[in-house]
Amino acid sequence: MNYTIFDTPIIKTLARWFSIMALKLTGWRIDGTVPDIPKFVLIAAPHTSNWDFPYTLFMAFALRIKIYWMGKDALFRGPLYWFFKWLGGIPVDRSKSNNVVAQSIQKFHQSDSLILTIPPSGTRKKVLYWKSGFYHIANGAGVPVVLGFLDYRRKVGGIGPVVAPTGDIESDMKIIKAYYADISGKYPEKAIESATVHNNAQA
Repeated sequence: MNYTIFDTPIIKTLARWFSIMALKLTGWRIDGTVPDIPKFVLIAAPHTSNWDFPYTLFMAFALRIKIYWMGKDALFRGPLYWFFKWLGGIPVDRSKSNNVVAQSIQKFHQSDSLILTIPPSGTRKKVLYWKSGFYHIANGAGVPVVLGFLDYRRKVGGIGPVVAPTGDIESDMKIIKAYYADISGKYPEKAIESATVHNNAQA
């Protein structure tokens, strides 16, 4: 995986202190602890606003975890390509079936440690289902799914339970979705209306 801000001496320390101060000044607090697991898929939910991105980075720095995150390839254009890559971004072309799941599984197999952050809804817009790519990545790589969250109603974010995929996606997704039932995004009206899962192998 590429060199990121989380690997950059001095800057990562400054970023951590800035993140802690930013969270305090905006009234946010952190709940939960990072599991002692070297590799896992970290859900970022609910995803309803552009503000989710900086708050996710603030939480990551405050919790001292190095994350990689998937984002639409439109973000990685021109000079922003290297900037977002440095922030841990991995560009994804959602318009094509480009085997993102298989590539992600391979990255897990090749890495001694890897935290891959994926928003299940895949977009800030209102959606009717979660994409199941994150589940297929975790199941195929043999790693757990860790439930990360940002609750704007309570101004609390952090790390929730660890879910080990069983291969029964419908049962596992009911457990995962139940955890987010009382967690509110910045724009709750954009939240998913049902527990429906779009069961394909795309992230």
